[in-house]
Amino acid sequence: MRSTAVRRTALAASVATLALFATACGGDDKADKSGGEDKGGATASSAPAAKALTAAELEKAALTQADVKSGKVTEKVPAADLVTQDKVKADDAACAPLAYLQIGSYVGKPAATATREWKGDPKKPAAGATDEEKFLAGVDAPSVLVTLASYEDGGAEQAMKDLNAAATKCAGGFSFTVAGDTTKNLKVVTTDAPKGADEAIALTTTFEADEGMKAPVKGVVVRKGATLAYLPAINIAAAASGKDFDFPTEIVDAQLGKLG
Repeated sequence: MRSTAVRRTALAASVATLALFATACGGDDKADKSGGEDKGGATASSAPAAKALTAAELEKAALTQADVKSGKVTEKVPAADLVTQDKVKADDAACAPLAYLQIGSYVGKPAATATREWKGDPKKPAAGATDEEKFLAGVDAPSVLVTLASYEDGGAEQAMKDLNAAATKCAGGFSFTVAGDTTKNLKVVTTDAPKGADEAIALTTTFEADEGMKAPVKGVVVRKGATLAYLPAINIAAAASGKDFDFPTEIVDAQLGKLG
């Protein structure tokens, strides 16, 4: 693939990841498996519904640069870089929760939200690398849009139920449209869910990228009390090449630690 084609693929790989690509390109797995994770899509707790956090409390619980060992945390994510629920239309309404996760939104109607973006450190190209290889190395880093959403009246538990139901029903693939552009997901696989949460689900979705390429996007959602943390992850180099990439589990761990 020529360098220009790689760039076109990386920048237009999927409308599904539009919110994350916008910030990734505008700014400067097996890997869902790691120590401290449970095999299986979700873990559950029968604890009673907790009180919803306020917007101020969510901001305090959201990631900061001091909470991570690598990469860069952006605390002020422009609203223009976010895709809202009303802009998303799934071909099957039951799959909409997965579409919301994939584009960096949330499920249901939270009482308050807070958003952060974390970008991993790109790899350094090997000595004597071609222009294409240098480009791919420069974008070979995961990017995670972290959205904290606090719910009232059991809404957090219901959102997790909806996500799990969608992961089962839509495992064979689904499509959705954002601003007139359609993304075709070919399959959804439930992977190892992180420990330490009241409930958790981890997914790898394979979408149809530019020029017929099949590429992965990943997502983790964890619940602590009445708060959900949505963590969709992309890697532009993976979208351009079709190769898998590691989900940055340290970001999940850091966010769970702040939620208590």
